[in-house]
Amino acid sequence: MGEGLIAGRNPVREALLAGRPVERLLVAEGAGGASLAEIVRLAAERGIAVQYADRRRLDRLAAGQLHQGVVAIAAPKAYVSMEEILAQAEAQGEPPLILLLDEVQDPHNLGSLLRSADGAGAHGIVIPKRRSAGLTMTVARTSAGAVEYVPVAQVSNLVQAIRSLKERGLWVVGADMAGEQELWDADLTGPLAVVIGGEDKGLGRLVRESCDFLVRIPMRGRVNSLNAGVAGAVILFEIARQRRGAGRGPRSG
Repeated sequence: MGEGLIAGRNPVREALLAGRPVERLLVAEGAGGASLAEIVRLAAERGIAVQYADRRRLDRLAAGQLHQGVVAIAAPKAYVSMEEILAQAEAQGEPPLILLLDEVQDPHNLGSLLRSADGAGAHGIVIPKRRSAGLTMTVARTSAGAVEYVPVAQVSNLVQAIRSLKERGLWVVGADMAGEQELWDADLTGPLAVVIGGEDKGLGRLVRESCDFLVRIPMRGRVNSLNAGVAGAVILFEIARQRRGAGRGPRSG
């Protein structure tokens, strides 16, 4: 059975009751029974996504293990709350720097962004519970260990999360090709939440409208955009550069 998988009704139920980090639940289409209904209820209470899939997919994932119509994909690390991320910034005596991801679905991009967030001194990443890559083993491997150091929060609604961060005094900047400011011209030294859009459509309309301002990365070539992982890295390290110049960045060494 693959790394990070829990198969079978009793093992999955016990993992949920024990509070083990679970990224999502796969349930065989047509499977039923009281024990499975309890598992789905427990997952819903914890905000864990439940997906219904063909039984043959579960057979492949379980690799010969008896799955009884349910497989849990365990997360390599537990999610935190946004309050915990903000508290970490406060404890370090730094203006908060949080990365928000709007439907970034490629786990390699999320892993890359975790690595960049760690290197640039970001205090955490916020992702939506749906239509987003979560903390999977692929993400953990791609992050090259950064998943252990960068806290990740899951939220039900990214627009509400943005509003909450604004109420806490953070400025929210979105990365957008049509941004009114070039990245190098924007003041990025204060408490910030940076929003990176998904691979296909960029920032959603409501998310874009919720940002305080939008920045664009100047592009000199024929391709007019970068993928989410690279764009996030460029912006995060420009923030780190500006903060170091202003004497507000994380201490080195």
